[in-house]
Amino acid sequence: MFERWSLKFPITLGVTMIILIVALIVGWVILTAIAATQSQQAGFYWMLLSVGTVFLALVLTGVIFYLTLSVKAINLTRRQSNFIDSVTHELKSPIASLKLYLQTLDMRDVSKEEQAKFLKFMMDDVERLDNLITHLLEAGYAEKMREHESVAAVDISEVVRQAVRSVTLRYRVDADVVKLDLQPCLISMPLVDAAMIFRNLIDNAVKYSGTPPKVTVSVRLSNETVTCQITDNGQGIPKTLRRKIFGRFVRLGKELRREKPGTGLGLHIVSTLVKRAGGQVSVIDPETIEDDQDVKTIFEVRLPGRRLRNLDDEDSSTRLKTTSEAQI
Repeated sequence: MFERWSLKFPITLGVTMIILIVALIVGWVILTAIAATQSQQAGFYWMLLSVGTVFLALVLTGVIFYLTLSVKAINLTRRQSNFIDSVTHELKSPIASLKLYLQTLDMRDVSKEEQAKFLKFMMDDVERLDNLITHLLEAGYAEKMREHESVAAVDISEVVRQAVRSVTLRYRVDADVVKLDLQPCLISMPLVDAAMIFRNLIDNAVKYSGTPPKVTVSVRLSNETVTCQITDNGQGIPKTLRRKIFGRFVRLGKELRREKPGTGLGLHIVSTLVKRAGGQVSVIDPETIEDDQDVKTIFEVRLPGRRLRNLDDEDSSTRLKTTSEAQI
């Protein structure tokens, strides 16, 4: 049995069927035209030609539709397989590590220094499991259509700062790794959505940045549009994959050979929530930043927004108070 179908077979089959149908249509036209010129019943033959052409055109449309669905289904199956591999690995590694440390503590007498070290490693494994579960919950949350969600005027600068604090604590890097250039402005969307968007983007940038890591986040307002750019000095994203990476379960490379943990859902969550807010997210060419040769990847988010006049004039319920408010 084939666990992962190859795209070669359905594509070859579909193209072959299309070629045969086109040849059949051309032959039908030629033969019917010849018969029509040699017969007194030209009207009958032209009617037959019209009916046959319409019928074959419908068949051709069906074949093309079938080919498109087959390719999409195989790609989805492949991405889901990668997702299962990723989640299995993400679950197996910390569980095995926790089991080893617990067995060691149970079977051996260890010093207090070793106990403290073991507890630190165990807390890291628990945090890794917690992050995985949170990511899966966020994906389910993003997919749901919410009719009565609370839309607020959110200060994007505060959302970004808290996302930076959360991500740098998670990866145990200095907060100065992420350079901020923020213009105070407001966006209208649920607070939870805004937090998930920028936490996922900044997490992605820090995780895949180079050595030493270098990440920048800039926010600008122009013509009632907020533009946020997140850049990093990692390996970059090939041009052919810059649109595909926003699909569900999409990750670059083979799942079991990756060094970075993940589920392939982060950018899909970002894309879903940004579109729901009436904005757009894309990967733009790093060559647009001429004064910084270290930039390899640039994510750009555009959202409807407005200028932040006075924080004291804003309703307190629209502000981002604590990181816990942005969690699901």
